Amino acid sequence: MGPAALFASGLAAGLAAGTASCAAVQGGLLVGLVRPAATPSGPSARAEPSIGTTGEARADTSAVGAFLTGRLAAHTLLGGLLGLAGSAVRLGASVRAVLLIGAGLMVAVHAIRLLRRRGGVACVGGHRGRSASAERTECATCGDPTGCSGCSGDHAVRAAAPGRATRSPVGRGLALGTATLLVPCGVTISMEVAAVSSGSALAGAAAMAGFALGTAPALAALGLLLRRLASSRLAVLAAVAAVAALAAGLFTVASGLSLGGWLPGAGPAARADSVPAASAGPGGVQRITIWATERGFRPGIVTARAGLPLEIVFRTQDNYGCTRTVTVDGRDVVLPVTGQDAVRLPPRGTGDLRYACGMGMYAGFIRFV
Repeated sequence: MGPAALFASGLAAGLAAGTASCAAVQGGLLVGLVRPAATPSGPSARAEPSIGTTGEARADTSAVGAFLTGRLAAHTLLGGLLGLAGSAVRLGASVRAVLLIGAGLMVAVHAIRLLRRRGGVACVGGHRGRSASAERTECATCGDPTGCSGCSGDHAVRAAAPGRATRSPVGRGLALGTATLLVPCGVTISMEVAAVSSGSALAGAAAMAGFALGTAPALAALGLLLRRLASSRLAVLAAVAAVAALAAGLFTVASGLSLGGWLPGAGPAARADSVPAASAGPGGVQRITIWATERGFRPGIVTARAGLPLEIVFRTQDNYGCTRTVTVDGRDVVLPVTGQDAVRLPPRGTGDLRYACGMGMYAGFIRFV
């Protein structure tokens, strides 16, 4: 396929399958874009919601736009490298597992920071403080960097840490957008394999760029929603969003541990005589069929004879989930939405072989006896 066809394919995959998948997996990083919101205090205290101001709306758009720009640039560059150098650029399952754990911890840290910021201090009155995108939090009227603590009039500022410099929302957005490469959804991995198969830097970049653009609308909407919730008087909703992001971060950490096979008790618990067994095929090659569904692999455990080659046939039916990408025996296999693909394994000794979806969310086992 040429660059134009791969770009169209990536765009379609992003719009059709990657929207929900990437928003769920990478959306937690958007929590790092939110600005702290003021919490009013005092009998006459009132905090202005920022969602109606032109300056705040512009800051929201700039931050989310920077996130999407960083994400697009990173994915395009990665696609070009994959197309140019092929599988040599691809990361193994263990490396991807470590990156997933790191990214999940980053999301969790941002979520905890957002929860802690909900208790910030604000002054009362009708004067609006400077935007949280400013370098320092200070009174817009008197310039007091301590948050109007010395003012006798009615002033209002946001609840960022007093006197502490804040990072530019554009720079933070670019960094977080680039960091989405550390949290690839199942469809992302499929597009990476397509970029590798293209054998061309231009075609690989086109495939990944199309995919990033296809998923951009959903991530943009989610980012703007999080920014506005965090800066409004809807403190409860903002806290709920932070808790959801924390859960997403912890889930990403668990996925990384699962992908690496490092979760305690992650091995199969079923007895060998209670699970299906591989059937004998021509030439002494065993054969098993495993269905890759959106909810996991069926059957989840299969037995095979040690010392004989094995052919695994993965079958799919309208599968748009992460199980379309299977990491087995150190390689990634991208399955069709509907159809099948076979993986041939050389003879192995006794023991368990673990395979997983590209995100580590679902796993299956083959027990060699």
